[in-house]
Amino acid sequence: MRRRSRDRHLAYPRRLGRRSRRGCPGGARGTAQECLFTAGNLEAGQTALIHAGGGGVGWPRIQLAHQAGATVISTASSDEKLERLKEFGLDHGINYATENFVERTRELTDGAAPTWSSIRSVARTWSTASAALAYRGTLVSVGVAGRAGSAIEAKDLWGQQNTLRGVFLGGAMLVELPRIHAMIAELFGRVASGELRVEIAKTFPARRGRRRAHVLESRQAFGRRGDDALAWRSEQ
Repeated sequence: MRRRSRDRHLAYPRRLGRRSRRGCPGGARGTAQECLFTAGNLEAGQTALIHAGGGGVGWPRIQLAHQAGATVISTASSDEKLERLKEFGLDHGINYATENFVERTRELTDGAAPTWSSIRSVARTWSTASAALAYRGTLVSVGVAGRAGSAIEAKDLWGQQNTLRGVFLGGAMLVELPRIHAMIAELFGRVASGELRVEIAKTFPARRGRRRAHVLESRQAFGRRGDDALAWRSEQ
């Protein structure tokens, strides 16, 4: 017997605790899975550069890439976040506030560069993101950070024969709903078994919206935000 979620097509395993259910929204983990394997075709032995590793989609990507046998490099805004990400499978961390991530990535890979990179769309980082990739590498764009949107010159990809892929889970659900739901259900099962961890930064009651916004804007949050998970809380 399993408990039904508010979405009639999904069900949480009974052994998945209440806190894990709140911190396990299908959108975040499903997006991470899509970035790595559906769009990125990541394989064991490859190197993945994951930007914003401390975010709600960042650390699930680190876990999944590590468990797939990839070498994982990630950027974050502080050394403290990077240290915490080691618990999820991070091999090498780059503090983008103090380091040039392109130069540091090439140092970490002995000049070879990663074969795969995932980035949130920020206009000022597009050109450097593509510069960090290996020959015939894949750049995966997911989400938009900031109000400026995103832009990239196609010619930035030409020299290294790189590929750009975009990921939006909502769009995939419109076309491939059965596949997406099956994928999310499988990820829920991996969380319930303990194979995948859940990290909740903070939880907020609905009336504390201003406090929640302050925490988010400070860029100090790590992991999922409890209020994001409310829509996925199962019915009793």
